[in-house]
Amino acid sequence: MADQYTYISDLTALIVDLPADSIISRTVYNDERVKVTLFAFAAGQELTEHTASKPAVLQFVQGEARLTLGTDKVDAKAGTWVHMPANLPHSVRAQTPTMMLLSLMKGEV
Repeated sequence: MADQYTYISDLTALIVDLPADSIISRTVYNDERVKVTLFAFAAGQELTEHTASKPAVLQFVQGEARLTLGTDKVDAKAGTWVHMPANLPHSVRAQTPTMMLLSLMKGEV
């Protein structure tokens, strides 16, 4: 039965040491429909403005960050959830050590 699902009891354990002055990413899951990546940011680190050609979901696991979504600036913290349509300009800047889960849709959902 376990081959029918993926179970991770603690996402934060996938990246044991938060980076001191960089961003670390680790692929959590990948199939033909979605790629899920866990990002760990040191405070002050940033993914500068970019777009994705497919819809994406951001889920914040810990920490605090400042997001730019199109022309809006919003704050994120543990528990924040964001759906972004394809081609939306966005950026992420960690205010504190931050962990964020990115789910990038690849095919028909």
